[in-house]
Amino acid sequence: MSYFIQLKTTENISLRDPNETELGRKIISKSIYLIDKIGFEEFNFKKLANEIESTQASIYRDFENKHKLLLYLSSWYWSWLEYIIKMNCNNIHNPKEKLDIIIRDIAQLGASDPNIPHVNESALYRIVVSESSKAFLTKNIDKEVNKGYFSSYTSLCLYISNTIKEVNPNYPYARTLASNLIETAHEQIFFAEHFPEVTNLICAKNSQVNEKIEEFLQHLVHKLVY
Repeated sequence: MSYFIQLKTTENISLRDPNETELGRKIISKSIYLIDKIGFEEFNFKKLANEIESTQASIYRDFENKHKLLLYLSSWYWSWLEYIIKMNCNNIHNPKEKLDIIIRDIAQLGASDPNIPHVNESALYRIVVSESSKAFLTKNIDKEVNKGYFSSYTSLCLYISNTIKEVNPNYPYARTLASNLIETAHEQIFFAEHFPEVTNLICAKNSQVNEKIEEFLQHLVHKLVY
């Protein structure tokens, strides 16, 4: 069963929906591959055009610039993460159990989904960890928020904060904690790999880092909310 997510922000971020054409899907697939391989700074549409064996003009029909492309990829990831969380929380009525599932999914996601063949979720996960902050740490952030470019991230944070409020209606910082759970998980993964002096979450195997991050987030939430 295919469950490709149609983003609310697609029309605003991209000039047209890249998922509607074979070339558009190739642009998404190869941009994920390239950004994961060489980094966002070195990535450009000329290199992407070479990968998709087309022209830069064909890419510009879908995206105005590489910043918009990074926004799109990040937004897709947040929508996909919210979908996975909601699917795993379906029919779970205990809010504490739901919150534990949310924390697990935030910390552990990174496996590819064969139902969406043109999106390598493992590579996209690495991009979100290392590159997604570059999508919003810009001078145009206020304008882009007002245009709805970050609605998928906002929706995910709202779902998490509502679950926190279910666990403890009196906890006053539910939205703050929700966004911090997401950002802390990704920052600690990045630190464990590149900046180990500032984290305790160091393991010999990368898979164990995710497990340690889940333990840390659970510890944080249990201390603050329960």
